[in-house]
Amino acid sequence: MLTGSRHVPGKRALDVATSAVALVLLLPVLLVIALAVKLDSPGPVLYRQQRVSRGGRLFRLLKFRTMVVNADRLAPNVSATGDPRVTRVGRLLRRTYLDELPQLINVLRGDMSLVGPRPETPEFVALFTPEERQVLSVRPGLAGPSTLAFMDEAEILASTDDPVAYYTTTLLHDRVKADLTYLDHCSIGYDIRLLCSQVVAIVRRLP
Repeated sequence: MLTGSRHVPGKRALDVATSAVALVLLLPVLLVIALAVKLDSPGPVLYRQQRVSRGGRLFRLLKFRTMVVNADRLAPNVSATGDPRVTRVGRLLRRTYLDELPQLINVLRGDMSLVGPRPETPEFVALFTPEERQVLSVRPGLAGPSTLAFMDEAEILASTDDPVAYYTTTLLHDRVKADLTYLDHCSIGYDIRLLCSQVVAIVRRLP
């Protein structure tokens, strides 16, 4: 567990206000996506996965389900382009990052922030070096440096001979390295710039 943390005045208030308004405005979109997920394949609409938050605290991250039920039992927790576990609707949701929208609830709860390092699963956090563990000094984010820099992660993994090995030895640490830069620049202004850049990048990926 980490004891240190970085406090940015007004950040939590911005998270609560923005996520609450976004959930209300996006409610019709959320309902349409939920219906599409339900009709596309058997299973729950939402997928809950254990992730690591600030200080090493565990929480349940919410996503729209993009894989078949029990996908985590069929293969490791790494997914490259062409993964047969991903459903038809799931492919579209992943490409457009719409599967991440339920994390606005995580932001409202205080598990996450709108902007910050990417939240990882416990087995990957266990691979962090002592320096890399400093990303746990802030709340993880819905958007952030590594999320923006590695939007083509699935394609990168698909181009390797062993996606799991490449992720654990290389890509995981490249992502954390990008997120460590957030700790030196975190501020309301920086958060807004990153969030806007993420929204623009996602819009460009829309079909």
